[in-house]
Amino acid sequence: MSESAGPAGYGRVSEDGTVFVRTADGERQVGQVPDADEAEALAFFVRRFEALETEVNLLAQRIGQGSLSPEEARRSIDHLRATIGTANAVGDLDGLIGRLNALTPRLAAAQEARKAERAQLNEQTRAAKEALVAEAERLAEGNDWRGGPNRFRAMLEEWRALPRIDKATDDELWHRYSSARTAYTRRRKAHYASDNERREAARRAKERIIERARQIAGSTDWGATAGEFRELMSQWKAAGSANREVDDALWSEFRGLQDQFFNSRSAAFNAEESEYNENLQAKQELLAEAETTILPVEDVKRAREAFREFLSKYNAHGKVPREAIRPLENRVRGLEQAIRVAEETEWRRTDPGARQLASDTVDKLTAQIDKLSRQVEQAEARGDRRAADRARQSIGTYTEWLQAAQRNLDEFSS
Repeated sequence: MSESAGPAGYGRVSEDGTVFVRTADGERQVGQVPDADEAEALAFFVRRFEALETEVNLLAQRIGQGSLSPEEARRSIDHLRATIGTANAVGDLDGLIGRLNALTPRLAAAQEARKAERAQLNEQTRAAKEALVAEAERLAEGNDWRGGPNRFRAMLEEWRALPRIDKATDDELWHRYSSARTAYTRRRKAHYASDNERREAARRAKERIIERARQIAGSTDWGATAGEFRELMSQWKAAGSANREVDDALWSEFRGLQDQFFNSRSAAFNAEESEYNENLQAKQELLAEAETTILPVEDVKRAREAFREFLSKYNAHGKVPREAIRPLENRVRGLEQAIRVAEETEWRRTDPGARQLASDTVDKLTAQIDKLSRQVEQAEARGDRRAADRARQSIGTYTEWLQAAQRNLDEFSS
């Protein structure tokens, strides 16, 4: 039977029902189909051929698509070739084997492409692992104690997701990564151990500060205690931070003691300010009354008694606001000065010795002016104008002195 008859053309059925297939090596028996006529028997073994043909088609398709590695494709070709060589099927078995043989040259190119792809993947993987190692080593030398552990875990997952490369390189990179992670972990533990010591020292220092704050919070020595609280605050800042929760609790307690003292001081200052303002009002009223009754000073003795009585009441009212002290003192001194001036004036007016001295001064100055007047007449008579002018100048001076002396003498007569 010719090839145009299809797969069945490669087979025949003997009289006893045995089916044969023709190949390049000759005819061989493939089997029998009980209770089947010739057409049915051939059709049975043709279906087996068609199944093999389908496998060849699928294999060729997968190789063409690159779905199989060259090694896998070679094994599949060898296996399918052996299967076809002994297959109990009717069809162009030699043609199927020929098609399989035609696939083999394509494997070399695929294998080279596969090799290049694997080399590229290895290079990419090596670069990715080297990048992870470099990052791990940077982390190991740094101080990112919070984010570091999470990043190391993430890098480990990235590492595991990468394919292996050649064993020597892979092992060397893994050793560097693992060493960096170990070094980081040790430094982190040491840091937190040291940090815990610092936090514990800060806690103890702040507890001592709070203990002192308790002792002085009720003090009424406002100035000294306020200064000590400022010093305690400086110590607090210098102590550093304890554990966050503990630090917050300690600060709350310390702040409460500060508030206790400073609130008490503010209340005391407010009460003191109110008292000072009341004293100021009372002193201003007393001053106004004293200035009205004492000034002007007409009777020195009564003015002095009134001033003493005023001063006794004035001093009984205590302190006033700081800004009012000087104006009040100036007004008090003004009253006292007015009385003192009046006393001095009265003394001069009533002192006999002082009166006589003033009278003698007037007489002496008058006599001197008379003498100088005669000198002027004598100098003019001689024609000595210079001597006359000098005498006149002296008369002018003595006249001014005489006027002042006369006024002083007049005061004793008033």
